[in-house]
Amino acid sequence: MSDLISKSLASQPAPVVQEGSAWRRALTLPSLPEAHRSIPIGPNLSWFRKVLAFAGPGYLIAVGYMDPGNWATDLGGGSKFGYTLLSVVLLSSLMAMFLQALSAKLGIATGRDLAQACRDHYSRRTTIFLWIVCELAIAACDLAEVLGSAVALKLLFGVPLLLGVVITAFDVLLVLALQGKGFRLIEAFVVTLIGTIGMCFAYEIFFARPLWLEAAWGFLPRLQILTDKEMLYIAIGILGATVMPHNLYLHSSIVQTRAFGEDERGRREAIKYSTIDSTVALTFALFINAAILALGAAAFHTRGLNDVADITEAYKLLSPVLGVSLASTLFACALLASGQNSTLTGTLAGQIVMEGFVQIRLKPWIRRLVTRLIAIVPAILVIAIAGEGKLTSLLILSQVVLSFQLPFAVIPLVQFTSEKAKMGVFVNSRLTTAIAWVVAAGILFFNGELLWLIFRGT
Repeated sequence: MSDLISKSLASQPAPVVQEGSAWRRALTLPSLPEAHRSIPIGPNLSWFRKVLAFAGPGYLIAVGYMDPGNWATDLGGGSKFGYTLLSVVLLSSLMAMFLQALSAKLGIATGRDLAQACRDHYSRRTTIFLWIVCELAIAACDLAEVLGSAVALKLLFGVPLLLGVVITAFDVLLVLALQGKGFRLIEAFVVTLIGTIGMCFAYEIFFARPLWLEAAWGFLPRLQILTDKEMLYIAIGILGATVMPHNLYLHSSIVQTRAFGEDERGRREAIKYSTIDSTVALTFALFINAAILALGAAAFHTRGLNDVADITEAYKLLSPVLGVSLASTLFACALLASGQNSTLTGTLAGQIVMEGFVQIRLKPWIRRLVTRLIAIVPAILVIAIAGEGKLTSLLILSQVVLSFQLPFAVIPLVQFTSEKAKMGVFVNSRLTTAIAWVVAAGILFFNGELLWLIFRGT
């Protein structure tokens, strides 16, 4: 691997150190060059038409906040603890909105995605470390997508789980087909699948009849979450499944697909509308995640079924519990849509991270297959050795792994957007900087608390 990195770096133009610049190296190629500034923003557009012109990247980001990993953590939290962990869903969603806004600002203000910014600021050793950590996060996320899609194929079509895992390797063909048709088509496809997921859960919630007053109280934080190891473990999983580290890299890149004005006014306007886009999209993701947890609470917890954390078990129980024949089928359809959606964004994120950190440019199908194989191997081993009953535990573990990798993306993001030398007039205000560091500290605290409870054995 080190030889591959060295050869790739050697083939790139020598980095230029700019005297007096905040960056150690000059920016070489734009992020995702085939899509960079490919979507025009016409002059003199109305407010509404500008919102539509900038809409899209936020929904690609939102996909990562409703992937199969979220299903496992939300269902587990809802069935075991009722509506209590809705407060964690809300808190993590607000954190995600804030961090994604910073990510979009970084990309628009500096012309760098987060991976490029890390490469252009840190030493090579630190850059390689951050790249490896980010690749592990993408692999953990991809593992959730592999398992989720395989389970959905089994539930809908009776495909054996091991075969379903292997089939997921070929969804790269879908990614390649869409990438060749333009970025707007990718965005439209993703929005369509998100809408499908939303309609499926609206149907489920209608028949589940949640206890709305209890659900409302569930959005208020409780100290019990920090003191109960099992509850905290799922809470950390929800945090890891909601605030996705690779999404910060992805967002800082794909906001640059818009051909906004490159002067101060144009960039300020782009930051404004990109923030609107991501906030609206992530609000929708918040409702989806809350709906999954509320479904687990209403359909299972209130009926004394407190251990339904397994997706397959939930599928089997939904129709008889709710008394609606379509409930289980729509649940599986939404799961399949979720897995395929995440596949698209995972491919883009992997390309951005590899090109940004170490300037390795692979063909998309090679990059996708490598990432997917890294996820398939542990999935096959778990299924073959431990059995299908351990899949949900593996899903939740993958989300906890993501949460522990979050600081390595969040801290550089906050650092860069808080430096005037890098951001110029777009630097974070003192209040924004303070909030950003509180968010970063909060993530570190939750992870540290979980470690303490695990090693203390209580």
